[in-house]
Formats: sequence, structure tokens, C-alpha cells
Amino acid sequence: MTSTACQCPDHYPDWHEKDVDFSGQPTHTLPMPTFLHMPLSYDTYVQKQQYDIEQLELQEQWPGLVLTQTGLMRGALIRLLTSADSPSRFIRILDNDFKLHGLLHLGGIGTIKTSMRALQNQLFDMGRMPKEVYLCYLTCPLCSERKGGDKILILRRWKPSPTLAKRLKK
Repeated sequence: MTSTACQCPDHYPDWHEKDVDFSGQPTHTLPMPTFLHMPLSYDTYVQKQQYDIEQLELQEQWPGLVLTQTGLMRGALIRLLTSADSPSRFIRILDNDFKLHGLLHLGGIGTIKTSMRALQNQLFDMGRMPKEVYLCYLTCPLCSERKGGDKILILRRWKPSPTLAKRLKK
């Protein structure tokens, strides 16, 4: 579990400016500590989750694709599974209304602010209320140069907003 090899996904779905519906999707959700939305020991938790998935013999829908959710003091690493056939306490089924909109950010975490704002504006323009954010780090410092630079897939959960839709029709 102390491997220094790159944990980035080899293949990832093209969700740039697309809607994705994960309603009822089985996942492996590993809680992790954060401090002011900054993950603590991120690589360690990614490796622990990978080890757990291998030990439980679970199949991932997109191997290596980790959705990172952060909060003020707690966060979670979420991996999408093909089935929920496991007794593990980390297996969970996502809500029945779990719709996301994606945006591929080319750059590091330090330059993500403009992409986050653009994604939020896209959702408002579609009459949707933005909710929580999930980040998928598609490259790490070890593979960034080989894969064409830093890439982060931003996924923003949304809910339909009748009020916003009504305002847009005016």
C-alpha cells in the first residue's frame, strides 16, 4: 500500500460540458479528513481506498477515477462500482436524484476558480440550482507532463429550479 506509482486513471469518460446521471449508482465511499476544504493525506487515502477495493474484489466502472468531495472538516473519496455486492460499510448507493454537470479544467488547483465560476454560470443559465462540487484529478505531478498537463474534471451536482427557469423565460 506504500506504492509511489501513479494512481491516475488511464481512461476516463468524456463528461466535458455534459450531464451525467448517477442516480442509484453503487459506490465505494471512503471518508477522509479535510481542513478548510483541503484534503489531509490525500494520496494515502487514495491508496487505502484502492487497497480496500482490491481486497473486496470489487469492480470499478472507471478504474482509478476518484470523485473527491471536500468540506470544512470532513470529505470523502468516491469510486463508482459496477455492483454493490459487498458487506463493506463503505459501499453505498447514491441518491435517486444525483445529476451532475461536468467541465474539464486544464490547469492545476490554483487556477480552478475561473472554471468553477463558468460551470456555475452554465448551470444558472440552464435554470438549475448548483449544489455540491466533486473534483476528479485526472493527472498527478508524476504523469502530468506525459498526459499533456494538469487536468481536473469538475462535476457539480444540480437540482432543477422552477424559479430560475421562470426567470429565464421572461
